[in-house]
Amino acid sequence: MNLYFRLFLLQLRVRLRPTIGRRPSLWDEVRTPFRVALTDLDPLRHVNNGKYLSMLDLGRLDLMLRSGFWGALADRGWYPVVSAQTITYKRSLTLGQRFELVTRVLGIDERAVYLEQTFVRGGAVVARAVVQGRFLRKAGGTVPPSELLEAAGGTERDLTLPEWVHDWAGATRISSTAG
Repeated sequence: MNLYFRLFLLQLRVRLRPTIGRRPSLWDEVRTPFRVALTDLDPLRHVNNGKYLSMLDLGRLDLMLRSGFWGALADRGWYPVVSAQTITYKRSLTLGQRFELVTRVLGIDERAVYLEQTFVRGGAVVARAVVQGRFLRKAGGTVPPSELLEAAGGTERDLTLPEWVHDWAGATRISSTAG
């Protein structure tokens, strides 16, 4: 239930806040504010690891909504999915604390888009995730990067993946022959 409430708040904030960048772009960084709620906590009274993953979804949605890319997806009958992710936790978040989730695109390869999402409280990194996402067609099939770039209006920055992200993506890939 908490996720639906946060989704409603996010959509309300998007309408009240300006779009990102001079010319809205999927390639800009977006900062999504949060406050730790009672329903985020585990028995040890800090944010449950699964809640972080749900908040990552909201950060990516914020990026797509504020950049205007969500409308381009809907017009084309595309939707995003997470195909892999990794997260590292450094500090705990506890009840009532305010924090931001910073979301940005790291790069693109021939298969996917890669994002870095960082939880920040008071200027200190709490956790950092790398997410591999793909875009699928409702009619079936995967959207190739060239079509994705065209729908996003191209890019003015280098989207070459850092080598370590490329290595991670290869190491986590599940073979199509795997049972």
